[in-house]
Amino acid sequence: MPELSRFLWIVIFMNFNEHAPPHFHAKYGDYEISVAIKTGVIDGKFPPESIKVSNGMAISTQK
Repeated sequence: MPELSRFLWIVIFMNFNEHAPPHFHAKYGDYEISVAIKTGVIDGKFPPESIKVSNGMAISTQK
């Protein structure tokens, strides 16, 4: 699990050779989500305040 970023106790990581569409994972305590990079669609559960932070990561990776 290659770690891309770690901030505010949220770990952002990507797995190589994983299924499409391109996405990253975010882990916060016992919560974990995957976020599609192109669309920002989220799969999984996360505390509401942490969703905003991880969505910001999706936006910054598109640029």
